[in-house]
Amino acid sequence: MQHSLDAIRLMCPMPVIRLSQKINELRVGDTIEITATDPGVKHDIPAWCRVHGHAVLNMVEKDDQIILLVEINKV
Repeated sequence: MQHSLDAIRLMCPMPVIRLSQKINELRVGDTIEITATDPGVKHDIPAWCRVHGHAVLNMVEKDDQIILLVEINKV
């Protein structure tokens, strides 16, 4: 199942904190699309995913937004 997380206008560390909170609602195999404006998420979210065993499937920049697709690999 695909989920979404709006992290627009949230600054570090809030996008990662919101993602870690949202993970509790997800199951293994789910994906979550995170939309953010803080350029730090390009490094922070992939690093958080590596530590917690999740995978960044895609990352694109569109206008002033960064959109990441993360697969949940464990809960």
